[in-house]
Amino acid sequence: MKLLQYTFIGLMLLGLIILGLSCKQDTKAAKKATKVKKNKEVVYQVFTRLFGNTNTTNKPWGTIEENGVGKFNDFTEKALKEIKDLGVTHIWYTGVPHHGVIRDYTKFGISNDDPDVVKGRAGSPYAVKDYYNVNPDLAINVENRLEEFQALIKRTHNVGLKVIIDIVPNHVARNYNSISKPEGIKHFGEDDNTSVTYHVNNNFYYNPNETFKVPVWENGYSPLGLKKHLLEDSKFKENPAKWTGNGSRLSQPNFSDWYETVKINYGISPEGKKDFDDMPKGFEYENHQVHFNYWKDKTVPNSWEQFKDIGLYWLELGVDGFRYDMAEMVPVEFWSYMNSHIKTKNPNAFLMAEVYNPTLYRDYINKGKMDYLYDKVQLYDTIKNIIQGKGKTDNIPPILDQLKDIEHHMLHFLENHDEQRLSSPDFAGHAEKGKPAMVVSTTSTTAPTMIYFGQEVGEDGSENAGFGSPSRTSIFDYVGVPAHQRWVNNKLFDGGQLTNEEKDLRDFYKRLLNFTINSSALAGNYQDIHLFNQKNTIDYDDKILSYVRWSDDEQLIIVSNFDDTNNYEFELKIPEHVIENWKLDDETYETKDQLYNQFNSTLKVEKGIGTVKIKLDKLESFILKIQ
Repeated sequence: MKLLQYTFIGLMLLGLIILGLSCKQDTKAAKKATKVKKNKEVVYQVFTRLFGNTNTTNKPWGTIEENGVGKFNDFTEKALKEIKDLGVTHIWYTGVPHHGVIRDYTKFGISNDDPDVVKGRAGSPYAVKDYYNVNPDLAINVENRLEEFQALIKRTHNVGLKVIIDIVPNHVARNYNSISKPEGIKHFGEDDNTSVTYHVNNNFYYNPNETFKVPVWENGYSPLGLKKHLLEDSKFKENPAKWTGNGSRLSQPNFSDWYETVKINYGISPEGKKDFDDMPKGFEYENHQVHFNYWKDKTVPNSWEQFKDIGLYWLELGVDGFRYDMAEMVPVEFWSYMNSHIKTKNPNAFLMAEVYNPTLYRDYINKGKMDYLYDKVQLYDTIKNIIQGKGKTDNIPPILDQLKDIEHHMLHFLENHDEQRLSSPDFAGHAEKGKPAMVVSTTSTTAPTMIYFGQEVGEDGSENAGFGSPSRTSIFDYVGVPAHQRWVNNKLFDGGQLTNEEKDLRDFYKRLLNFTINSSALAGNYQDIHLFNQKNTIDYDDKILSYVRWSDDEQLIIVSNFDDTNNYEFELKIPEHVIENWKLDDETYETKDQLYNQFNSTLKVEKGIGTVKIKLDKLESFILKIQ
């Protein structure tokens, strides 16, 4: 009996060991897998001070009194509901943290900003002056500006939207001065040893024994245009001089440098030595909690702690996520530290970042724990070339294939504050040309889509606002946004002044975005069929793009025509392996367009190959769902 018991116990132990090894292997595999996919998300980027401004003067270099400014309170419940009903899940309020502005707020305890180190009269939102408060321009009552933003967060949540704001980790305003920091928090640079160029716990880099000099202005430039300011004298007191935000080590940076900012030191010496711990090999496969635990007992540079505290502060106020400016200029180890703290406090925090070097994508996603990176250098730039007639749709499938292991993390857009407006002559020249591009950008992967306010009504960014240049809506000036203002309609937010063409465009965006956030197929599988049809289909052109998307309960055939002059008619072929995946028999299936419900066709499956008769007008797209 004992022998049987021991045998049984032995077998149990052996089974547990095998099970343990199996679980270990499964866990390792799970860590390598892309995170579980959910329905697509849509980010609406809005430049906060421009959204509710109804002033149409648009005087170059105009003041608030001349050109007007929007406020937090302009985002009424009605306005926010209209944004949500457009098909939006997250709203990115751009320009919220307090940055330098050329306006006297000294009676509120805010120091004046020197126009010699501020870009534009309204200032750059990426030269943050106080991370623990908000831009005073945006408040009705400046003393209660933070409370007004908190009320906006609450209104936003009440209509079912999530809130994103900027954090700019690479640099701060040259005149950084937080008057709102919580007890125990120190200013950037407060404890720096300014007698040395570098110390691991200095927040800035210095040029000892050298004073800062304002750049030499070029091409007749004057900081505020023709109107002089009392503080405008080509001087700014800074001794010793700090390195500039874009990395310039000159005590007198060039006009093209980010001269209004100073670079943050993350513990990397001027020679490139990292004075912090490396992450263990294979750490990219660990989750945020493991990363958090790893850094808990490590000594990290002071700047790391400063920005971690900033992120946690805004989460505590109700912010749901962050857009990180120029993230690749900051070491990936910092992002492991920062984002693991963010995710430990709020596992659902939405973290997106600018990283423009494709060779760094996987490091910043896997090691740095970023949720989403801009897909600019590959997809956006390629689509822009196609729209402008400089490229072929053949170039898109290889990009999607190259990024397929991280496709969920590559956020798509056709506009943001850094890029030219679609409708501007320097980009497409007309919003209609953006329609097929928008369909492809929105439906080709499981990643989120981002649109920029005014994009949905064809804003062209043609205003000569002052520091900002036409083709991009200025982020440096007080300015009105004409097409968007017609939608605002004196703050009725009902599109009452839009032209019929603008109304039709907004209707297109609303149909497309709402479909994407509700489609299970767009959160599922992708297969290119474009290259297959290029080889096998008569009258199929390199200005057309096609692919299929599917889930267990939805199969879609998506086809877009980027040609703005020609219509096309052809029999689109669906390859045998797709038909097998969809488990379709040799018979005929009805298909119905999901955008306008005006085009129906049939999918005929014969000998395992599918064909669909397609008739595409210029710039037309179909999202055909198999019934």
